[in-house]
Amino acid sequence: MTMATKQDIFRTHCASYRHGSKHERGEILSAVCRVTGITRKGATRRFNILLRRSSDWEDQRGGRVRYGPDATVALKDIWKLAGCICAERLHGRVALYVQQLEKARRWEHAAETTALLCVMSLGTMKDRIAQFDHRGLRRGRGTTKPSSIKEIVPVRHGPWNNPLPGFGEIDTVAHCGDVIAGDFCYTVQYTDVTTIWTALSAQWNKGERATLASIKHIEAHLPFALKGLDPDSGGEFINWHLVGWAHAHIPRVVLTRSRPYMKNDHARIEQKNYVNVRRFVGYARFDSPAFVRVLNELYEMLEDYLNFFIPSVMCTAKERHPQQRTKRIYDKPQTAYERVLAREDILEEVKERLREKYATLSMVELKQHIDSLTKKLATMKQGLR
Repeated sequence: MTMATKQDIFRTHCASYRHGSKHERGEILSAVCRVTGITRKGATRRFNILLRRSSDWEDQRGGRVRYGPDATVALKDIWKLAGCICAERLHGRVALYVQQLEKARRWEHAAETTALLCVMSLGTMKDRIAQFDHRGLRRGRGTTKPSSIKEIVPVRHGPWNNPLPGFGEIDTVAHCGDVIAGDFCYTVQYTDVTTIWTALSAQWNKGERATLASIKHIEAHLPFALKGLDPDSGGEFINWHLVGWAHAHIPRVVLTRSRPYMKNDHARIEQKNYVNVRRFVGYARFDSPAFVRVLNELYEMLEDYLNFFIPSVMCTAKERHPQQRTKRIYDKPQTAYERVLAREDILEEVKERLREKYATLSMVELKQHIDSLTKKLATMKQGLR
């Protein structure tokens, strides 16, 4: 029982305690003590304090409220624009997101509120965001079946140890709803290990040729050369079509795989499957080829939104202490675009192309298109029922 609940109990019985006889007061004290667990003397003291207060009494305890409801509403607007990310990733981006909203003429808050929001501490931001609506989505169904010829691709052991840009993890996301039988859409997602650059492609079923076509589509969307792929042991990846393409690719694409049923080997891409795919398209069943076109149209917008505007953190070290939890040390939140610009092993002409593209993008317009296309998917789903 919280202190606020106990205070409500005392306020509820205060009038009866004031006008009651000695016997009635004793019964009230006994009931309150039994419910709240407070001693009889403590309950008597609490009633006496309430009886001495005047009708216009106000609680003057606590410091001055600096961030009022206006700041909370403004923070929620930015939080929704950023895709409901955590405070640690949002805190350093407030001024940039306000600038994006002002550029699109969607920022309707006062200058005083904006100034307060830009100086809000991380702790305060975490407390406010914790009060927002965080509706979790249900878990999806797994459709990975290990390939019967998985031995043709070697297993990757141990951590990545900071590879060059172009080495990434890849996985499929099944849009099957609650039933994995029949035909439905899949999403192939690539996440670069070093820069966290994300590329997405939707396809009908997960045949070997369809998956290879999605990988070629993903390669065309990367700002740097594709050097290596690390899928799971699923048959859509471990097959002669993909292996032959990787060996014939110039330069050759290195293929490795994670161990079967070991999701921690693919912790990066498994986490991104929810953050980058499920959070936007959900867990509905898309069992018509018509959804593929809309999903790919959505992913065109979503890639720019995620890579240019949404920051992520990377674990840089782990501190292990005896008889204590392992502490993870993370770097400063950065977007994939910023990580690419910071790399010295990426050509300057590639960086210049990205700078030119960034100058033409509007985060607000991208988010509006993404929301519109997700609603279109839901409408199409309702129409097919």
